[in-house]
Amino acid sequence: MTSVLVHVLLGVVSLTLLHTVVEAEMCEVITIIKEAEGTYGGNFTSETLLPINGLDVIITFDKSLEEVTYVNGDVEKIDDTHFRILNSEFYETGSYVEFTFEVTFSGSARPDVVGVELNEQDACDGQLQWTTVAPYTNPCEATGMGKYDYAQALCMGILFYEAQRSGKLPEDQRVQPWRWDSAMDDGADVGHDLAGGYYDAGDHVKFGFPMAFTATALAWGLIDFAEGYEAAGQTDYGRAAVKWATDYFLKAHTAEYELYGQVGQGDLDHAFWGRPEDMHMPRPSWKIDREAPGTELACETAAALAAASLVFKKANPDYSAEMLEVAKELYAFGDEHRLEYHKSITDAEHYYKSWSGYGDELLWGALWLYRATGDDTYLTKAQEAWDEFNLAYGGSYGWDDKKAGCYALGMMLDSQNTMYETAFNSFLKYNKKDAQYTPGGLLFLGDWGSLRSAANVAFLTYWAAKYGEPAEADANREWAEGQINYMLGSFSHSFVLGFGVDPPSRPHHRSSSCPIPPESCIKDNWGYAHPGPNFHTLYGALVGGPAEDDTYTDIRGDYIHNEVACDYNAAFVGALAAAVEYK
Repeated sequence: MTSVLVHVLLGVVSLTLLHTVVEAEMCEVITIIKEAEGTYGGNFTSETLLPINGLDVIITFDKSLEEVTYVNGDVEKIDDTHFRILNSEFYETGSYVEFTFEVTFSGSARPDVVGVELNEQDACDGQLQWTTVAPYTNPCEATGMGKYDYAQALCMGILFYEAQRSGKLPEDQRVQPWRWDSAMDDGADVGHDLAGGYYDAGDHVKFGFPMAFTATALAWGLIDFAEGYEAAGQTDYGRAAVKWATDYFLKAHTAEYELYGQVGQGDLDHAFWGRPEDMHMPRPSWKIDREAPGTELACETAAALAAASLVFKKANPDYSAEMLEVAKELYAFGDEHRLEYHKSITDAEHYYKSWSGYGDELLWGALWLYRATGDDTYLTKAQEAWDEFNLAYGGSYGWDDKKAGCYALGMMLDSQNTMYETAFNSFLKYNKKDAQYTPGGLLFLGDWGSLRSAANVAFLTYWAAKYGEPAEADANREWAEGQINYMLGSFSHSFVLGFGVDPPSRPHHRSSSCPIPPESCIKDNWGYAHPGPNFHTLYGALVGGPAEDDTYTDIRGDYIHNEVACDYNAAFVGALAAAVEYK
C-alpha cells in the first residue's frame, strides 16, 4: 500500500530566513534536468522511510529570480528568493520523495537552490529526520484481568483489522507507520470506486464472501455480548471494524441486481510477496448480477448488512436504515436468482468455494433480516430454506457453513419452533463430547486454521451459556473458556501475535514481514525467506494453530498453521467479549 499520514506540512520560515540570501552550493538533493537561457528544470529527490501524502515545500535560492512553476500544484511567491510549492494530492510510496519544478530568471547568473524545508527540517542533504520511523507499539494496554487478560486480548483482536484495511486509511488509524493507503484504484477496470474493505489474510485479495461472514460474526458479538465490549472499552473500535467492511459492501452494491464480490486475482496476488502499498499487478474486479448470480455471496452480504444495521441502530440510525434496505435487496437477489457464486466469480473457486452450497446462506440471511426487521416474511423464508435444503444435520460454523449459527439464531428468534433448539443442542453435544481433541485439550475440527474452527465453536458455546439452557450455562461457559485459554497460552504458549507468553513472531503475512523501505522485501522474495521475526508485530492476530498432536512451528512459509485471516479473528473476538462479561 502506498499512502501516508505524514502530511508533509512545512513550518513557518523565520523573517531572517525569508530575507537572507545565502551563498552556498546547490542542495545535493536538487539535480538540473534541463537548462536553457534564463531557465532550468530542477528535480528534488530524497530517500524517505515513510510514504508522503501532500507536499508543502519552501525553496530558498541564492539569487533573485522571476518565477517558479510547478505543473502538479501551486506556487506561492514569498519574496524574490523564497518560493513555496503546494500539492495536497502528492502521493509517494515510502521509498523516495521526488518532484520537479521550473525556474525562470533574468541575467546570466543562475539562481541555485541553497535551501529546502520539508516538514520543518532542512532537506538539502537528503538525510531528513522525518525518515526515521517511530517504533510501532501496542496501543492496547494490559488491564490485569486475571491470568489471561481477556480485555486486552479483545482490544488487540479488533486492532488486527486495522492492519488488514485496504483503501485510504483514516486519520485515527492506529497501525502505523507500516500500513498506509493502498489499492486506491480498485474498481477502475470496471468504472467503479471499489477502494476499501479488508485484505483477506496474509495476501491482498479482497474476497467478498469470507469478508461478509467476518462482518456478520463481528456484528453478532457486538450485539449479543455488548456488555463485554463496553466493559473492555472496545465498543467504538468494534463498530469501526464492522463499518470498514459495510462501507465497502455498500459501494460494491452498484445496482439492485449487481454486487462486486472480489477484487484481485488469487494467483497473481499470491505470486507477490510485498506490501499492498507496493502492488503493481492487475487487480481485476469480479461481480454477480442477473446473468451471473451468486446466492451465497448475496445472502451472506445481506446477513452482514442486516446484523450491522442492529449494531448502528441507535448510534447511527440513518446508516442503519441504509444498510437494511440494501440487505433486503441483496437477499431478494440471492433468493430470486439462485446459483453457486463461484460459478460466476470463477477465481473464487480455488480459494473460497462454498462447499456447503447456498441453502445455509438463504436460512442465515432470512434469520438476520427477521431479527433486524421483525417482518414475519423472513421467518417464512427461513422455514422454506430449512425444509428445502434439509438443514437440520451436520451443521458447523464458519465462512462456508453457517448452519450451527442458524440453529442458535433461530432458537432465539423462533422459540416456538423446536427444530432449531434440537439441532443446536446436538451441535453442542457433538463438539463437547464426541469430536476429536488434541492431547492438550483443543477441539480439533481440521488441520487448516484449527484455532479458527475451535474459536467459532467457542463463540457459540459462550452464546449458549448466556442465551441457552440455564442448567447447562456453567458447563458451556467453562468449556468455551478452556478453548479460549488454550489460544491465549494455557497449553504452552500464546497463539495470538504480540500477546502473552512466547507468541508467534513469523506469521504468514506479507505487509508485516517487510521492512521500511520495502525494496529488500520484494527482491528475490527476501521478505518471505528471511529467517528472523516479521519486522512489525501484527498485534492481536490469531494464527492458524497446531496440528492434531498439538505440534506447532512458527514458520512464515506454513500458511496452513501460521497464516492469519479476517475470518480467524471474527468469532474469536466475540468469544473474548463473552469472556470479559463472565469475569
